[in-house]
Amino acid sequence: MFEFVNAWYKRYFTDPQAALLVVLLLVSTLIIYFMGTMLTPLIAAVVIAYLLEAPVSKLQKKFSRLAAVVTVFNMFLMFMVFLVLFLLPILSRQAKQFFQEVPNMINRGQELLMRLPQEYPQIISEDSIKDVVLSLSGDISNVGQSVLSVSFASIPLIVIYLVLVPLMIFFFMKDKVIILEWMSRFLPADRHLVTHLWEEMDGQIGNYIRGKVYEIIIVGVAAYIVFKFFGLNYASLLAIVVGLSVLIPYIGAATVTIPVALVGFFQWGLGGDFTWLMVAYFVLQFLDGNVLVPILFSDAVNIHAVAIIAAILVFGGLWGFWGVFFAIPLATLVKALINVWPTRGDEALES
Repeated sequence: MFEFVNAWYKRYFTDPQAALLVVLLLVSTLIIYFMGTMLTPLIAAVVIAYLLEAPVSKLQKKFSRLAAVVTVFNMFLMFMVFLVLFLLPILSRQAKQFFQEVPNMINRGQELLMRLPQEYPQIISEDSIKDVVLSLSGDISNVGQSVLSVSFASIPLIVIYLVLVPLMIFFFMKDKVIILEWMSRFLPADRHLVTHLWEEMDGQIGNYIRGKVYEIIIVGVAAYIVFKFFGLNYASLLAIVVGLSVLIPYIGAATVTIPVALVGFFQWGLGGDFTWLMVAYFVLQFLDGNVLVPILFSDAVNIHAVAIIAAILVFGGLWGFWGVFFAIPLATLVKALINVWPTRGDEALES
């Protein structure tokens, strides 16, 4: 057993480049795991700066680096002002109205559930229905209180994101070369494998993140148009939720169907409007999965659905939202690491 483990270690971990990769992966994982909460604004700034680097690079072909950065950064600030001054108040108002409407939804749902023991007395008892209703009422009440408490407690955090994050984004873009040169001082001179891996992953991760942002915007706008066309309550709030659901492949689309169906059911009942709404919603999800995703992610590495779900569970459990957001890029990174990992052949081991 010892000889087998020793041979396995010599084959995969004695190469200097492999040792460098192990050290970088371990240090990065430990920093994010133990300091992820504190570094969240910094991580957010890095991600956004990375997204904005594509238009900066295009403008840099015609203008100086500083002029390109200032132009893109100003456009980003205008977009953020639109979100804060126009979109957030609408979402806040609709969220407040939704939680005020929740008790009425519970009462209507209770009336529907109480009919089940009368129609199916041999299968469902009245006591079990009452227990379910009480449990759901308590859970929904707790959710509402949690949302309110989080909203008040997160005011200082919102200020940090509105002030510090934009400043870090600007300096990350403006001083990109200086920062990268400073970071490279801590790496060995012979790091060709790390450089090759980063060059391979840079395009894929960048394309994935930008494609995911485009997908969120397109799906969210399309959902808003559909919901507004049918006159669905809380159209803006539900459209944002539907747009953000694409962050979690497979699971997100299935989960977000529940609030859309519930709001439509309590607004119209099981009538024609509800049926057409659900048909339009499923058509939207079908077009997203079978038309939009192949167009946006045509250059993405093909990863099996089971591997994607496993990546969501693992990285989401480790790093929360950012783990879910980067689940597919991280899965792609793991796959690339496996493919390029240096090994020593049998002859090298024997010598």
